[in-house]
Amino acid sequence: MIFLDKKYMVFGYVRVSTDNQLENYSIDEQIARLTAYCKAKDWILVKIYTDGGFSGGNTNRPALRQMLEDVKKVEVDAVIVYKLDRLSRSQKDTLMLIEDEFLFNDVDFISINENFDTSTPFGRAMIGILSVFAQLEKDQITERFTMGRIGRGKAGYFHGGGNSPHGYDYVNGKLIVNEFEAMQIDQIYDLFINGKTINTIGKLMNRKYNNRNWTATSVRNALKNSIYIGKVQFKGIEYDGKHPPIISTERYIEAQRLLHSQKRENGKTTAQKSPFRASYLLTSLIYCSQCGARYSANHGYYKCYSRSKSSPKFVTDPNCKNDNWKIEELDFLVIETIRDLVEDKQMIQDLTIRPTQKTKIIDTKKITDRIESLEKQLSKLIDLYQIGTLPMAVLTSRVQALDQEKKALTEKLNIKEDKTNNITAFIDTLKTFENSFEISDLDAKRMLISTLIERIEIDGNDVKIQWRL
Repeated sequence: MIFLDKKYMVFGYVRVSTDNQLENYSIDEQIARLTAYCKAKDWILVKIYTDGGFSGGNTNRPALRQMLEDVKKVEVDAVIVYKLDRLSRSQKDTLMLIEDEFLFNDVDFISINENFDTSTPFGRAMIGILSVFAQLEKDQITERFTMGRIGRGKAGYFHGGGNSPHGYDYVNGKLIVNEFEAMQIDQIYDLFINGKTINTIGKLMNRKYNNRNWTATSVRNALKNSIYIGKVQFKGIEYDGKHPPIISTERYIEAQRLLHSQKRENGKTTAQKSPFRASYLLTSLIYCSQCGARYSANHGYYKCYSRSKSSPKFVTDPNCKNDNWKIEELDFLVIETIRDLVEDKQMIQDLTIRPTQKTKIIDTKKITDRIESLEKQLSKLIDLYQIGTLPMAVLTSRVQALDQEKKALTEKLNIKEDKTNNITAFIDTLKTFENSFEISDLDAKRMLISTLIERIEIDGNDVKIQWRL
């Protein structure tokens, strides 16, 4: 920029998030450093925009949004921050803000801590490089948080924080039974098992208790929540909880049976039934091997969407000629194939042994320890760079190598855990299939089959089943 008599005008932006309170740059400290920096440069600090208690993971922050509006209206020369990650921890958002908002409006961006600005070519290049590390730090925080929640789930601890389910209080990280609320949950199950409708139960509970508003949805959620039999869930996986159950397993199973019974389904009005509910056993599992489209069920046949053209948005090849299959014939073929597996005792034994063998081959603790070591090395490298003792070329090379190793180890760890969980679920479903399939309703049958089968591919008269193993 060319400076004449005009003073250099800047906006300041400061931020601290709720999970960054231990970092050594509070709101007051950031403001003090911005003010001192501008005074030393003889710049005019027009206004400081403050977001207190807002994450840098997104741009949905009131002060930031207001500043972006103001840079379009007020003639300022630059936006200044104490540190790059105060603007954003997202690589995508950082580059978007600088290039699409600041530079687009002829406003430079300056970060004091990293000692660069976008008025120089080197400064613009450094923005992209350092935003990568801001993204890396954000990803590490997210990963550690997720791993922590998975660990709590496996250990049997509820992870919902202060939002404890009705019937429990959340005290010192644990669920403690609230006797008054637990009594209400017990009554809901009792009323439902003894024939009361969900709407009626809600009305009865509201007349008897005034500590919460019982709606049909909240009653149904209480009936479906396995936390009341001592379970916890995270990312769709259920674990044995540390908390005491309120409802017996037998009563819970009976409630689930009634919730999904054909009698109850037949008693629903048309408006109550989901228009997207699958009406056939294999719906959503069948794919065309020739064009890749799904198969749909209509007029007594499973048909490739591309051939039936019943829904244009699902057509992938208008010229597909793959065969149709009679619904009852394909259903029978798949069911009989599953029953053949049930009778194959040797296969079940081999699968039962496989998780133990996997555990011996893959040392989970060793992998986890190595990942933690890599994270510490990455953090140290970033610290060394920020204090100026590590060249950028060395930093980039080392970070890429460490990050590549970490991703490979994490992928290996996840594959091992997912495979073990899949095999366990597969074996359990096979063991219960023969006794429960015939007496189950359509939804329960579909659940059993989808637990065993990933997808079914049709190629003319050939049927290929991909199992969840």
